[in-house]
Amino acid sequence: MDDTEKGSQQHPDSVPEMGEDVMMSFGPASPQPVLTEEEMQELREELVKVEDEMQTLSQVLAAKEKQLADIKRKLGITPLNELKQNITKTWQEVTTSTAYRRTSETLSQASLKATAAFSNVGSAISRKLEDVRNAPTFKSFEEKVETLKTKMSSSASSTNLGNQESGSPTTESLLSQPEDSPTQETPMN
Repeated sequence: MDDTEKGSQQHPDSVPEMGEDVMMSFGPASPQPVLTEEEMQELREELVKVEDEMQTLSQVLAAKEKQLADIKRKLGITPLNELKQNITKTWQEVTTSTAYRRTSETLSQASLKATAAFSNVGSAISRKLEDVRNAPTFKSFEEKVETLKTKMSSSASSTNLGNQESGSPTTESLLSQPEDSPTQETPMN
């Protein structure tokens, strides 16, 4: 390895920020080499120069950001428009991806299968309810409820509202009266 390759491996392209990161990039503290007063003065001058350059670059960056904002404002590009464009672009990238297409196809097939299954279950429940409704036990119960309804409405219309406590039949007495129903009922399955 030559010196340029070693230098690029030891110092990455990105420059760490000032502070703790900078100190960590130099590794563990090693004994300071003895510098002459002249070398120390040169290093101080270089330090001031680098700090000034950094400040200048920071000011230039701020000016460029302001210039960019002014240009966007003149073009009518608002942060909301930029956000919409970014979302649209991202959504387009997502929808054209292979993973999205596969997932979409899988969900579409699952939806079709689920729809068919729910339809079959609904049909089966409808048939079963129709069977229950046509069963003799349900018919008998339905007739009793209808008779009770008829007796209640006729007794309510024939009695006076102020004279109800002794003359009107109770729900229990209406339910206990025998009906003309089949002698033997078949159990529901």
